Amino acid sequence: MTAEERRESVIRASMIEFAERGYNGTSTQAIATRVGVSQPYLFRLFPNKRALFEAAVRRCMDDVRETFLKAAEGLEGKEAREAMGLAYFELITDRSRLLMQMQMYVSTFAAESAGDTEVGEAVRAMWVDLWDSVAAAAGMTPGETTGFFAEGMLINALVAMGFPQEHRIWKGFESSEC
Repeated sequence: MTAEERRESVIRASMIEFAERGYNGTSTQAIATRVGVSQPYLFRLFPNKRALFEAAVRRCMDDVRETFLKAAEGLEGKEAREAMGLAYFELITDRSRLLMQMQMYVSTFAAESAGDTEVGEAVRAMWVDLWDSVAAAAGMTPGETTGFFAEGMLINALVAMGFPQEHRIWKGFESSEC
């Protein structure tokens, strides 16, 4: 396995570990163990735990953006929003992807509360990129983009709580104007 392939496997393992335990609850040893490398090797690939976390956050956001853009390809307006929503819903059936997003928000808040603003700045920049990319790809107005992401956050919360899909609220997502 090349160093780049090993780096990729470390990022994927980091996403799972951070998703399950959060930034503060995840040890670099747990990540190294999951991927099958030594902790010193892990630090040859990434200088510190924060760099690992930021790489995992970036991968998470890149995966969401790529999912949206692929789904919206060739579509506009309501059709693009619906296609992106369905593709996203499929993406977060992998619970670790959803939990990684949740941990990203919680860990950013915790880091900033402790005076560390670098992670928050990086996460906000990724969100701006995601917002702009999705709005442009689907030809959405600012209001439509706001509605799309607001509905997505509601879906995140409902899925995280294990809300039953057969419940009537899911019917509203199918016919939403946002």
